[in-house]
Amino acid sequence: MPLPRMTIPTQRVLDALLADPSAELYGIEVGDAAGLPSGTVHPILARLEGLGWLTSRWEDIDPSVAGRPARRYYQLTPHGVQAAQSALARAYRGEARGRPRPLGGPA
Repeated sequence: MPLPRMTIPTQRVLDALLADPSAELYGIEVGDAAGLPSGTVHPILARLEGLGWLTSRWEDIDPSVAGRPARRYYQLTPHGVQAAQSALARAYRGEARGRPRPLGGPA
């Protein structure tokens, strides 16, 4: 399976998700934890989900009762936890050797 591009924003999203791998977070929570805007976070989440690193689900609410739209929650898969840890280790190892980040292939 291909690796996502390990851009700095991708690394920050993975760090945020790995803070509690069993937690379900919605996009704005991921963005807040990563210090990134929604327009940056959501394409990264979609790319990671396409690779099988994440699953997502829509919140089961009535938006008219809740007074807000339903949220889409994301969670790392068991494979995603291992893949994210490995990818971040490679990215950080490259940084320590003086290689510039990002690492990884297109995705």
